[in-house]
Amino acid sequence: MNMLPLVITMGCPGGIGPEIILKYFSALQVAEPIPVVVAGDRNVLLHYAQKLNIDCSLIPWTPGTNIPSAKNGIPLYETSHLAEDTFHPGTFSKETSVAMVAAITASVQGIQDQHFSAMCTCPISKEALQLSGQHFPGHTEMLAALTGSDKQVMMMAGDSLKVTLATIHCSIADVPSLLDETSLLQLFHTTCKSLQADFNLAQPRVAVAALNPHASENGMFGDEESRILLPAIKKAQEMGIPLQGPFPPDTIFFQAARGEYDAVICMYHDQGLIPFKLLHFEDGVNVTLGLPIVRTSVDHGTAYDIAGHGIANPSSLHAAITMAKTIATNRKLHK
Repeated sequence: MNMLPLVITMGCPGGIGPEIILKYFSALQVAEPIPVVVAGDRNVLLHYAQKLNIDCSLIPWTPGTNIPSAKNGIPLYETSHLAEDTFHPGTFSKETSVAMVAAITASVQGIQDQHFSAMCTCPISKEALQLSGQHFPGHTEMLAALTGSDKQVMMMAGDSLKVTLATIHCSIADVPSLLDETSLLQLFHTTCKSLQADFNLAQPRVAVAALNPHASENGMFGDEESRILLPAIKKAQEMGIPLQGPFPPDTIFFQAARGEYDAVICMYHDQGLIPFKLLHFEDGVNVTLGLPIVRTSVDHGTAYDIAGHGIANPSSLHAAITMAKTIATNRKLHK
């Protein structure tokens, strides 16, 4: 099946994004089954290549032209042109922040114009995003605005475990008040639909983790299970959404990791991310569900503390690229 190329965004020029991109391409032994383009800055990539002694040949690319083979170098869609004295490993500035955003906006536009099949994003800084003049809480919210979406779900995906989250960046004290039947039903539907369309699972097995220890032990440790979770799960089942629960959080991840479930729907950030990163710290992938475009991302941040030191691990980027290709292929099959 012929596929459009995938685009990788550079991320923050002061983070480890440029380094892991260079390492990804330098490790390629054969041509990729789907061509890959990097959206970013030539001077930034050349700077890190020289600093880290990585062989690097950049091949200019413009939308609408053929993609050169990655065996011959890195196809580069240049979305900014920073002067050498405007970027430094481990930090960001107004100029680098604007360049960081330019790679993202150009990539989204490229997908919408049918130049790319999917995007894989390297890490950005929320502070840098604000400094650029884009006042979004994070990467996902910016992508939602660019694509006109309003119901996104964060999935962390690996071979052994996939989790989605009912709440993400909030205080644990706020979690119970943020859980309601409407948002949970949307989460249940989006998770199951993604497993079917994105991961080609005709009959996904989905578990819902309880909020409280022992799934509240019949109300001894809270009433969220009986008051919110069980009614939402029952309604979802009546709507034909295949899921089970709520299950005690201290056992359900073990069961899912050994293959009894395809995904676990979690109530808060650390409930899902702790078991996930225990299994997939180096090769986990962040997938944004609910967007009209395919977007995967590395599961780590900019890592400013190690930027420019040559020790960044590209495993998550490799996994994110592979998963973006898989999802794009599956979505095309399910159209």
